[in-house]
Amino acid sequence: MVHAHAEYVAAGGNRHPAAADWDFETGLLAYGSDSNVALWKPVDQHLNGISALLSGHTDDVTAVKFFNPAEEWPNLLVSGSVDRTIRLWQIDPMSYDACSTVGVLEGHASSVNCIDILHERQVLASGSADATIKIWQVNFVNHQWDTRLLQTIHTKPKCLPLTIALSALGAGDLFLAAAGTKADIYVYAGCKGSVKHQATLSGHEGWIRSLAITAGHDQQGGDLLLASGSQDKYIRLWRFHVSPGYTGNKDQDVKGSIDLESFLSNKTHKLETPTISCSITFEALLLGHDDWIYTVQWKKSAGRLRLLSASADSSLAMWDHDEGSGVWVCTTRLGEISALKGSTTATGSMGGFWVGLWSPNGQSVVSLGRTGSWRVWNHDGDHQRWVQGLGVSGHTKSVMGIAWAKNGSYLLSTGSDQTTRLHAEWIDGQHRSWREFGRPQIHGYDLNCIDTIGDLRFVSGADEKLLRVFDKPKATAQLLRRCCGIKHVIEGELPPAANVPVLGLSNKAVVGDNRLGDIPPHTTGLEEMVLQDQSHPPIEDDLARHTLWPESEKLYGHGYEISAVAASHDGQIVATACKASSLDHAVIRLFETEGWRERKPPLTAHSLTVTSLRFSSDDGYLLSTGRDRQWAVFRRDDADRQTFRLEAKNSKAHSRMILSACWAPCAGGRIFVTASRDKTCKFWDLQNSEGQPISTITASAPVTAVDALPLAVQGMLALAVATERGDLTIYGVDQAAWVVKSCYELQDS
Repeated sequence: MVHAHAEYVAAGGNRHPAAADWDFETGLLAYGSDSNVALWKPVDQHLNGISALLSGHTDDVTAVKFFNPAEEWPNLLVSGSVDRTIRLWQIDPMSYDACSTVGVLEGHASSVNCIDILHERQVLASGSADATIKIWQVNFVNHQWDTRLLQTIHTKPKCLPLTIALSALGAGDLFLAAAGTKADIYVYAGCKGSVKHQATLSGHEGWIRSLAITAGHDQQGGDLLLASGSQDKYIRLWRFHVSPGYTGNKDQDVKGSIDLESFLSNKTHKLETPTISCSITFEALLLGHDDWIYTVQWKKSAGRLRLLSASADSSLAMWDHDEGSGVWVCTTRLGEISALKGSTTATGSMGGFWVGLWSPNGQSVVSLGRTGSWRVWNHDGDHQRWVQGLGVSGHTKSVMGIAWAKNGSYLLSTGSDQTTRLHAEWIDGQHRSWREFGRPQIHGYDLNCIDTIGDLRFVSGADEKLLRVFDKPKATAQLLRRCCGIKHVIEGELPPAANVPVLGLSNKAVVGDNRLGDIPPHTTGLEEMVLQDQSHPPIEDDLARHTLWPESEKLYGHGYEISAVAASHDGQIVATACKASSLDHAVIRLFETEGWRERKPPLTAHSLTVTSLRFSSDDGYLLSTGRDRQWAVFRRDDADRQTFRLEAKNSKAHSRMILSACWAPCAGGRIFVTASRDKTCKFWDLQNSEGQPISTITASAPVTAVDALPLAVQGMLALAVATERGDLTIYGVDQAAWVVKSCYELQDS
């Protein structure tokens, strides 16, 4: 019986300011990752990384909020998506990493952009790109969750809500602030189910991306403070002063006849409900960011009220209220220093911080950057400074290819986010956990495929007409030896490190005397120096700048985007293919690695794009599959090991395109498996001249990937099959009869 469990999850965050929340009760941080919700404990002492991935949405997750009701109810996680739905996930009290869907709220006609929750009233509000805000009542009755729609608000003038903030007002009334694709904040108030628009707060000069509300300073009693962050680079603070006896005009300028600029206007707005009256005034204008502001968040800690802001200028700012002067000042700034800006996309600007969050105790903060990676800063009380710790990372778009080092010591992944990433197991004393240890390639094209050449080199193909070969640098090899116990006998012959020249696309090897001349002098040798003493995985700043691999070769010959690549196990041959719609381009090109010359003529068998290339474990055969629904096998010449000749092919192997293939262990004969969009995996015997599969596995959805364990266990082949829906199943196949004996589905794969 085959069993498996998730050992490591790498998932980049969605670039939506509302798509993350940090729970103050459990310490869990939840964030949207493509159509999933990832769970992670940033202050976990073992630094285990992502603990779970919740699947259910069918499109990008754009909003996430924890729901902690005052009653003795289970805690909820609420997520909104581009798929127009809101999902309620119940957090298991015995294991915070285990969640199950307990409700799906439907009704929005477009993407759900933002969510906020009033915990003590069990009220949830959602804003959508359909220009509506919906208010929902959540109840837990007889151990069942019950939700009902209380009210739908149509924004007038029409505005797509990007952020909303809920608060209690008086004994039973609600206050709702909403903002988005206008420069104004719309304030609604009233009892549940009858919330009405009462004020419009003007002043910003761009879209408003974030709202946060909290109780004001201690001496102000029941006042509320609303913070708004905008694309105009400013943060505005608004005071809501509860005054039952207030009788002022609806819109009164407290500055009298003084003519101030519109963005400094201090007009007083009146807000009324059946039980209470409230005045709204402009409190402060916070300046300091150089680009759009994506999120603002309040935090009360040790009797002090602080504001955290995250901006596209790649900085987090902490704002404190100076009691003496009454001025809000930026006391701490974290992120990228200005001296490093302006470099290439690969090693320069982080591309901004999309999310900034306080920890439950206020002693840590996190931010999400352009690369989908989370940065963590922890406050060092002894030295009164903020120290960057280890976050989590992952691809932000589709992972297109993965490849193990030939000795299995590390894993490389590449994808449509134009990066290649190196993952390895970190050995920290008695504790082990998988981490990202390098970003060998940061490209300008979407990457489609990858394979390793031995343990010190890899080749990748992208949406360009060539392939690139990279060598492991000494700095990365030494880091892997210290942190993972991975040793290389020729470590001394490796290049020191790599860098990307300004306006360049190729990773250049860094040499001691900088003979290349096009690498800035202040970066020469910096990569090796930064990593040389580290005994932990690199933080995000180092991953993005100091873990590149130098590019050693470019492989030319194809006329279109590269679609498949495979390297022989002995490291002598690299086989490549490109996208094709004719026989002329549907060829397989072979390159020998000693001099990187192409072996001509190319191999021909297909009429459309070759989707997969695989060498047999003894390198005696090369298997190819294509969109033309056929497979082909080429045999290696015993006399000339650089030559392959067509051995067999089947032009009607499947009824739809074949997307993946693999070889079974040689002990079972020359057996291979093909996977197709016709929802089947078929076993083929190369010695079978009849051209019929010897066995077939039927899946529930189109099969997109397949692979087999290189070694049989007690006569059983472990075959992993993945489908278009994201399902992953491991089959135990009897190698004597090639029939399935066991089936194990990985949950939430």
